[in-house]
Amino acid sequence: MSNSTPPQIKPVTLGSGARQVTLPHPVILAPLSGVTDLPFRALVKEMGAGLVVSEMIASWAMVRENRNTLRMAEVVAGGGPSSVQLAGCEPAAMAEAAKIAVGLGADLVDINFGCPVKKVAIGQMAGSSLMRDEVLAGKILEATVRAVDVPVTLKMRMGWDHNSLNAPRLARIAEDSGITLVTVHGRTRQQFYEGVANWDFVREVKAAVKLPVIVNGDITTIYKAEEALRRSGADGVMIGRGSYGRPWFLQQVIDYLTTGQITPAPSLAEQKQILLRHYRAIRAHFGETGGVRLARKHVAWYSHGLRGSAAFRAQMNRLDNGAAVEALIDEFYDPLIAQGFVRQDEMPPAGGPGESAPEARAA
Repeated sequence: MSNSTPPQIKPVTLGSGARQVTLPHPVILAPLSGVTDLPFRALVKEMGAGLVVSEMIASWAMVRENRNTLRMAEVVAGGGPSSVQLAGCEPAAMAEAAKIAVGLGADLVDINFGCPVKKVAIGQMAGSSLMRDEVLAGKILEATVRAVDVPVTLKMRMGWDHNSLNAPRLARIAEDSGITLVTVHGRTRQQFYEGVANWDFVREVKAAVKLPVIVNGDITTIYKAEEALRRSGADGVMIGRGSYGRPWFLQQVIDYLTTGQITPAPSLAEQKQILLRHYRAIRAHFGETGGVRLARKHVAWYSHGLRGSAAFRAQMNRLDNGAAVEALIDEFYDPLIAQGFVRQDEMPPAGGPGESAPEARAA
């Protein structure tokens, strides 16, 4: 990796007319099942993300107005656009679900052609399975675009496997269907989340269309964001697990990709307050019992890299009372704050940007 000035991300405008959406900084929170619920999206958005996307929502469940599904589709109020991601294999159901999502306040609708999970890709013939049926994929794209007056975007992988890397061709189909932006995860379906993301391949998708293209996969440091952008030629980045326990990370990426400057992470005292606010929001949204359980993974991510965090997590996971967990958070964080402890994964690598290069090698 070079030590030159980072590539400059530019605003991306999607759609036209009254419902046109502009992303001043195309650094996007990925749709993550079981993670990007409303409390997390609201926090990441508040802390500076260019766009947040809901968890993947099954179109048939949306059409049936399943109560939990409608809650998943709630959008974050204020502070820039929100997107709802839909999955399904029936054009009519996808179109109807898109209408419902827009009725609930979605500024954009995203279509999932990337989920590799067996239940979705095999059992429901949705997600990444649709990359194997370009005719049906095109029908779904066209029906969804026609159904709503907001911009519709697409997220996909490189292809089903390395013998069928058809993302560039599918991107052209998407462009012809009226899709306004394409995100490419640099893996095939058969790779699931193994190996490393191939950012170089995304350049082939970018060359195939005039649409904005977003690169996704393995973007867990600001230096990897820079390298992914440079190697892919993409217009922006989508960040998934890099945001775990670091809702401020997307703003750090934006700062680096626009100014070349590294914005320090919040102090540990500030991180504790962010964690507590997030924890309380989860409980308020999901209820005390469900919220305490759902919040465990987030608390674990926030505490990762802190001295004694393994024992802290083990103790937390035995508690089922929110107030008791908050007391344990005080007991764990306060001595570390007093000692000036810094989470190791918040510190730039000793060798600078080049430290991340071997790990980011293309598959």
